[in-house]
Amino acid sequence: MMTMTPAWRRRLKITLAILVVLGAALSAFVWYKFFRREPQVFANEVERFKYGSIGAEDDRGLPYYIWLVLPRIFPDKLPGSGGYKSFGLVWEENKEVPVGFSKMTIGFPRVANNCAICHCATYRTKEDEVPRLAPAGPAHTTDIQGMIRFLTAAAKDPRFNADTIMAEITQLNDNGYNNGGLTWIDKQIYRYLLIPITRQRLREQEKQFELMERPGKPHWGKGRDDPMNLTKYFMTSMPEDKTVGQADFPSIWNLGVRKGTNLLLNWSGDTPAVRSVLIDSALGLGARPNDWFLKRMEDLDNFLSSYGWPSWPYTNGPYALKPDLIARGKPVYDQHCSECHDVGKPRTSKVIPIEEIGTDRERLDSWNQAAADEANRRVKQMGINRPNMVKNHGYISPPLDGLWLRAPYLHHGSVPNLRELLEPVEKRSKVFQRGYDLYDPVNVGFVATGPEAERLGFKLDTTERGNGNHGHTYGVNLSPDDKNALLEYLKTL
Repeated sequence: MMTMTPAWRRRLKITLAILVVLGAALSAFVWYKFFRREPQVFANEVERFKYGSIGAEDDRGLPYYIWLVLPRIFPDKLPGSGGYKSFGLVWEENKEVPVGFSKMTIGFPRVANNCAICHCATYRTKEDEVPRLAPAGPAHTTDIQGMIRFLTAAAKDPRFNADTIMAEITQLNDNGYNNGGLTWIDKQIYRYLLIPITRQRLREQEKQFELMERPGKPHWGKGRDDPMNLTKYFMTSMPEDKTVGQADFPSIWNLGVRKGTNLLLNWSGDTPAVRSVLIDSALGLGARPNDWFLKRMEDLDNFLSSYGWPSWPYTNGPYALKPDLIARGKPVYDQHCSECHDVGKPRTSKVIPIEEIGTDRERLDSWNQAAADEANRRVKQMGINRPNMVKNHGYISPPLDGLWLRAPYLHHGSVPNLRELLEPVEKRSKVFQRGYDLYDPVNVGFVATGPEAERLGFKLDTTERGNGNHGHTYGVNLSPDDKNALLEYLKTL
């Protein structure tokens, strides 16, 4: 048997030491380039709401530079000019991403969505005005479905390849974009790992969203999605059942008034607690259920529970609030509206039976008890304890805080303004444009007709399945004077 000499022992120790050092160096390199986390810092909670992470970057995040150049490579697949802004997003000056997007470094910079993608309203009081932002309001201009289709179409296109994408990224880098851009090593990582992996994941995502492309499925349009079907098919993996349930993005400000025994949320009262809505929505965006996530949901809950809404924006001129008319409108409101919409009243944040409310029931029928049971089971599997989702048989009557900015109206936005909501169904618009942000102070909603509304908006046809504008006929028999007074009062809520 061969005896190891001292010299061989020394060589073996040196070799092992080198391997250990190389292994440690490789591990450090992999950790630094793919897993290190750099904390986000924001000046205040509003900025954090608009741009902060909810934990979706790990599983749903796109590499920043790929995300950045896609509109440059595929302008033919966008709905209009302006890159990502063509989807109705708000891109504030000197910001790297639009509102509703979070840029976070986990090894490399990644972009994912947060709550503000569906919950940050914009409006203009005149055509030449820079859009005003209302965080936690309904993102009525945002075309979520359009963005999904854009990413899907890009991933299927042969131009989605390393040579094409790297040429665009290199051009950005050579121009000194983002303080110097990518190093040589970063470019190799993008070329040989991130680009092919991103394309593969986007192709896999296409299969998840096949349900929205099936015959007979209406387009969601701007400011809407199909929330309960997305929950069924993503969280519970239930089979497609041919239901449709397009619904508006709701406002989520002032959530503290939604808390209490037997107070329900979501359009048909599917969830009995604010924290549950936040958790389930964030999970739907791809957040990972861990301790950091639960703390982020707690912080969001605290912020949104007390965060307010903008007041009626016309402080002078012909559209300024009229105190005498408001005084005449309040008793009309108290008689016809307060029982269902004033905080603390017996029917507020409660389910109004579908037989009474009479609005389009497709959203209601897209959710069922089996889906609620399976969603509750899946969330518990993730180690999260929250009040269970339920199945109800009508639509809730929410508080009306910030009502003037929550147009269009009803759960799916099928009535363009409050004036029409006080009209009989036959007098309501059958077709109108939604998603245009110029305000209409006369009718209390957004401008829904005209060339610019057609260019920037989405045509909603109330004859399509799930878009019916019937129901909620409360107040339609009021006199014209009472309607005008009521509208004036509603502007103050």
